[in-house]
This record gives sequence, structure tokens and C-alpha cells, in this order.
Amino acid sequence: MKDPYQILGVDRNATDDEIKTAYRNLARKYHPDSYGDNPLADLAEEKMQEINEAYDSIMATRKAGRNGGTGYGSTNSGPTSFPEVRSLINQNRLEQAQELLDGTPIHNRNAEWYFLNGTVLYRRGWFDQAYTSFATASRMDPANPEYRNAVNNAQRQTRRQQHNPYRTYNTGNCDACDMCQTLICADCCCECMGGDLIRCC
Repeated sequence: MKDPYQILGVDRNATDDEIKTAYRNLARKYHPDSYGDNPLADLAEEKMQEINEAYDSIMATRKAGRNGGTGYGSTNSGPTSFPEVRSLINQNRLEQAQELLDGTPIHNRNAEWYFLNGTVLYRRGWFDQAYTSFATASRMDPANPEYRNAVNNAQRQTRRQQHNPYRTYNTGNCDACDMCQTLICADCCCECMGGDLIRCC
């Protein structure tokens, strides 16, 4: 594999947050769902896989370095820590869950790891990245109904986001269309009352 830092376009001295930001930006750019029937879809999928591997490699190496080169540490290596990750997710302690997942050595990242990683991303509202993780989990263990359901849920949420790109503020039921209607009504009121308002001023 090429230099993972070069793939993500970050310096080796970049902070973890800077690396995560670079990864998310690239994931949004190259996610296969954004290409649909475009002939470049296959290339985008390959690029997305390269980006995932680069990010996983950097974060695993950094985590291992912080733990003295042992990943989770001698008592918590590999998939045996996944029940703890599930517990953290159930408590909505997503940062801690992600830290444990990021510290898992790449050779221990099985279908369960990708499912739990997708679950953390999904709860954070990053549905397209969650879909990628869920799809990987389902490919690795196609008989698992939990993984299949997760893929379907993430896919639905991703489509909802794509069909409603203007809903950017959390203001109840107000979206761009509501604001347009409000402005139109205000404009009509001004036209009807314009003369009186001018005379009053």
C-alpha cells in the first residue's frame, strides 16, 4: 500500500482530528453512492477502499504507539473487546467506543468490527460512511441478519439526505421551503401596506 498519509493528503505530524477530517472529506467525495450509474463508480469504490485502509492503518499505528505497541494492551487484544464496544455504544459513549475500534489491529477487524464502527458512525449522523462499514460487515458475514438490517437502514437514511439537501438547520419542521413561503407572505404584506408604511415614515 502507498504511504497512508499521502493517500489522505495529510502531514505525518497532523493531529488525530485533522486526519479524521481529511478522511471524512475524502469519503464524501469518493463514496460510491454519489456516482450511481456513472462509469467512474468502480474507480470511486476502489479509491474509497484505499482511503479506508489508509485511515485504518494510521489510526491503528497511532493507537498501538500510545499503548506501547500492543494495540488494546495485553489483556484486551482483538475481538475480545467488542462486547465492551457494544456496551459503550449502548451508553451513548461514542467517543470511547470509537477509540477502542480505532485501536483494533487491522488483522482483527472482522465483520463485527465493521458493524460496530458503522453503528458509531450512524449514531453520529454520518450515514454514508456508516453504510460503507455496514456493507463491508454484510459482505464478510452475509448470513447475519443484524448486518443486513443495518445496511438497509443506513441506505434509507442516505437517500433521505440526498433527497432533502436543503434541510440544514435543526428548527423543528422548518426547512428551506417553509422559509420561502414565509418570505413570499411577508413580501405580499409589504406590497399591500407599502403606501401606508411610507406615509407613516
